[in-house]
Amino acid sequence: MHEQKIQVLQGTVSKLLRRGAVTNLKKALGKIHPADIAHLFRYFELHEQKTLLTLITDLDRAADVISELEPDSWPKLAELLDPEFLISVVHEMADDDSAVFIRSLPEELAEQILAALHDDQSEDVEHLLGYDEDTAGGIMSTDVFSLDQDLTVKEAIEALQDSEDYEMVFYVYVTDDHNHLVGVLSLRQLLTVPPSTHLCDIMSTNVMRVRTDMDQEVVADLVAKYNILAIPVVDDHGKLMGLITVDDVIDVMRDEATEDILRMAGTSEEELLLGYKSFQIARLRLPWLLTTLVGGVVTGTLMWYFKATLEQVIMLISFIPVITGMGGNVGGQTSTILVRGFATGRIDFTNLRQVFFKELRVGLIMGVVCGLVIAAVAMVWHQNYYLGLVVGIAMVTAITVAACMGVVVTAFFKKVGIDPAIASSPFVQTVNDITGISIYFLTATLFLGYLV
Repeated sequence: MHEQKIQVLQGTVSKLLRRGAVTNLKKALGKIHPADIAHLFRYFELHEQKTLLTLITDLDRAADVISELEPDSWPKLAELLDPEFLISVVHEMADDDSAVFIRSLPEELAEQILAALHDDQSEDVEHLLGYDEDTAGGIMSTDVFSLDQDLTVKEAIEALQDSEDYEMVFYVYVTDDHNHLVGVLSLRQLLTVPPSTHLCDIMSTNVMRVRTDMDQEVVADLVAKYNILAIPVVDDHGKLMGLITVDDVIDVMRDEATEDILRMAGTSEEELLLGYKSFQIARLRLPWLLTTLVGGVVTGTLMWYFKATLEQVIMLISFIPVITGMGGNVGGQTSTILVRGFATGRIDFTNLRQVFFKELRVGLIMGVVCGLVIAAVAMVWHQNYYLGLVVGIAMVTAITVAACMGVVVTAFFKKVGIDPAIASSPFVQTVNDITGISIYFLTATLFLGYLV
């Protein structure tokens, strides 16, 4: 239903653009949700996006649209926009959104926008830009609502009623005189106690918090694990610096998942920024493809090494693709499970031994089933019971080893500090091709006397 709605909107906006119906376009854009406008932008050229954006009369709405756009589209679109308009739009953004947006722009344009912002906002944005973009400090909002611990409940409620400048108030964070985070309250608590009660008497001192230098992926895991709507950010001394809300966490999860999937495919998120630049994209994909190429050469060398076995039993060649293909698929499955397990925290080095033996058993079960099937096929096809035995044993061994290799290789990359996602398809499949061929021909060589 949503896609149909987008298609109708896209057709309507396209017609109005072609006709130059500015008034109707302004009315239409004023009624469409900013997230849907951002979705519509992908169907239009950059100059058309610029026209649509400048027709949004409400600057706060235009800021929301830009925030909803894919970050890789920001630099090119920003360079087309009038600097004064761009500065006005950035002024309406939340500080954390402004920081992320400005960080994506060319240095000269970024400095121009920072210089034009009001002193208070510019100071907050520059403060956020000082943190690494992948840390809690880099994604937090500085607009965090907090109250002094010595206030009464009545004073706290009055302060809440005047808190229009804050984007969201999920919890009431309590601080001391030096802005150290000392407690937290739910809004429900404030409404169920006598008005004269002091916050320090009813607050919970067990506050889930993160430090400014904590990796954003760890922050996302904490929010997901404890089902909280927001999490406060503190500095090394425990001072309240900002707040990370659940909408920021969703963006982090999406970005991290995208990064993992791209790395598992042997490329990186940089490819999304390159558009249709074929040579640069090929340069990103080639390294792991060359790894696969080297693996293929090694596999070919092994086949040449066992050429005497092949020459005497040429029917062995029939099952080479099956052995290598099944091993590669099983290894890829195991590696993907490990990558996801490490990313979500379900798997770590404390339970890796259990995971290894679980995958060993699973591999053995799948190997026995597939081995029996391929053994039966070999016996019927080539009328040779020993060939069926060779292929069956090789299949069982290759699949079991592939399942174990998926665990070992992925865990190795994690241990040495390399993102394990890159160990997935290209590396694991290459390793399993080599081990699969080796197992197959070694088994065939052992039974050679019965095959000829």
